[in-house]
This record gives sequence, structure tokens and C-alpha cells, in this order.
Amino acid sequence: MPPVVDGRNLYSETGAGHMSAAVKNHLERVYVPNLRSNDVYVIDPATSKVLDRFKVGVAPQHIVPSWDLKTLWVANNAERRLIGSLTPIDPLTGKAGRSIPVDDPYNMYFTPDGQSAIVVAEARKRLDFRDPQSMKLQYSIATPNCGGINHADFSIDGRYALFTCEFNGSVTKIDLVNRRVVGELKLAMPRTRFKESANQPFDPSLSEICTASKGMPQDIRIAPDGKRFYVADMEADGVHVVDGEALKEVDFIATGVGAHGLYPSRDGKLLYVANRGTHRIHGARHGAGGVTVIDFASNKVLAQWLVPGGGSPDMGNVSADGKTLWLAGRFDDVVYRFDTGSGKVAQIKVGQEPHGLTVWPQPGRYSLGHTGNLR
Repeated sequence: MPPVVDGRNLYSETGAGHMSAAVKNHLERVYVPNLRSNDVYVIDPATSKVLDRFKVGVAPQHIVPSWDLKTLWVANNAERRLIGSLTPIDPLTGKAGRSIPVDDPYNMYFTPDGQSAIVVAEARKRLDFRDPQSMKLQYSIATPNCGGINHADFSIDGRYALFTCEFNGSVTKIDLVNRRVVGELKLAMPRTRFKESANQPFDPSLSEICTASKGMPQDIRIAPDGKRFYVADMEADGVHVVDGEALKEVDFIATGVGAHGLYPSRDGKLLYVANRGTHRIHGARHGAGGVTVIDFASNKVLAQWLVPGGGSPDMGNVSADGKTLWLAGRFDDVVYRFDTGSGKVAQIKVGQEPHGLTVWPQPGRYSLGHTGNLR
């Protein structure tokens, strides 16, 4: 693994201006996978105009930058059908290449040393380690106790990863050196949570007793100092804080209805939490969605950015300069463009049920996967 430059901020090399030579001449684009229309929309971030759209495989879930930053992979998991695939996009041209058949690629990550792509075969409860270029299978790690395995992040030294288990309300710890599961943590549910209001913006004054017996953990990101992980939970309406070494929950931060996606700011000081606006997997339009801004140092909520008229912010990433947070509007068939200075939001119409969009290029030396977890 490339060495950590600053142990106090492992995101130091993803700050604005830290562009790798590997992304020189890459087009500045936002790539949006649309789960139900089986296509990708291409947006010019400078004008917010849709420049292109093209068909990919069945049920594209996330667009994943490769470890070497040279390819963007569309993960088409086909939703339990045996026709999953990965579609490469050339960031020099913005055009898609020929898809590679791959079993159940709901999401994809890369080992910190770049030797393997990790295809998250959610329906199979399995992690498939593949050659990062050809996608030929190297080996697999079964995760039988991790129902709905989907999102991950890696320790500061690259020796282990934590994966979230959406349908078990837990996280699973994977030893990447010895290639095995080494621990599982059931996440604690809060006594109360925010009340979901259909077709209305988020109202933090409305709460209810949390009747969910288990959480629905989604995205996970490591703190800048590498000492804890943040786990977004759609049922708990907030973020669990987990000590990765001890595999123990140490704190919980309430954010908003349906906490879902997590994105560090370019200076590594803030964590943007996309709240999808519903406790359900399939929500209604104009839900109680928005973005919560957390201070990494204090774990305090600094701001709430609401979508006027309601919305469903899901997955995305921060622009290269850190001035914009791009998020898919999962149930509203739009993309949101949040100004990280003011919290103001604009909307762009896209395909049916947009999901894990990526902003490209981004600063950083290498990609750990998902929609652009770079270091």
C-alpha cells in the first residue's frame, strides 16, 4: 500500500489540487448510473447540462474508479439474475467499452495494495477478489452472517476492512492479510429516531420511538486519524461511530431520516451525510431528505441542508475543488448539486432511479473503490 503521508489526516492527499498524473486530460464529468432505466447519464459539472447517455448492463448500482485511476467501472448487479456485469468507461473520452460478465457486482472496492478488485456479491453473501484488469476470479471470502453486504472502508494501515451488513444491522471485519472474517458487530439502535413525513421536507422537531429491532447500515467511512469508522444507518437515522481495532461502538450521531451516504470534505475536516428521507428501501418522491454536516473533530452537527419541497439524496461525491457535493436523488429521478459553502441545492433531471454516481476526476493517489473513496 502507498504509505500514509499524514497520520493525522489520511485524506491529506485527496485535498483540492492533489491531482494525480494518471488523471491528466480526463474529462470533467459526473457519471450517473440509473438503476431502472439501465443507463448512464453524463453531466458537464461546469454547466450542469446532460451531455450524453448510454445503455449499460442490467441494474447499474455504482460507478467505481479503478485503483490506478485509469478506468471507471459501472457495477451492473442484475438484482439476483445471473446476468451481472462490469462496464468500463474511458475517462479520456467518456465512452463505455464492452461489458465483462461478473456474478452479482452490487458494489466494488480495491485492496489498498491494488492487487485485487473486491466485487461485493451482495445476494451471494460473498466477497470475490478479482484481477483488477481482467476481472478474472482470484479467490473468494464467504460472509454467511452478513446479509446485505454492500459498503466498506479500510483501516489506515490497509490490513483490514469493515463491511456493512444492511439486512443484519451489523458490520463485519475482514482480515485482508489472512483472508478471513475475524469479527462481527451488531449495531445498537437509538431509543428514538426522526419521524418520516411523506412528501414533506425534513422536520427535526418530529420524532418517534424507534421500533426497529435492527438497523439498516449503509455507507461507511474512516475518520481522518484512522481511529474510528462512521456507519450511516437508514433505520437509526444517524451515524454509528465504531472503534475498528476493538470492533466496538463508541458513539452515535443523529443526522436525519434515512442516513445513507458519507463523504469527507476535501480538507478532511467535515463529513457530509446524505439522508435519503425514508426508512424504506423503496421510498416515495419528495421525501424528508437532505444533508447533514458533521465536524470530524468534535462529532457535532454543524448544519442541515434541506432539499426544497423534499427529496431523496443517496450516493455521490464531492467535486475536485470541494465546492460542490453531487448526490443522486434516488426516488426523484434527479441529481442534486449542493453548494458546500451555502448548502443551496440545484437539481438536474436524469434517468430512472439514479444511484451511486461519481464525480471525475478527483484528487488522490489511488482509489479504494465505491463512488470514489480515494487516498
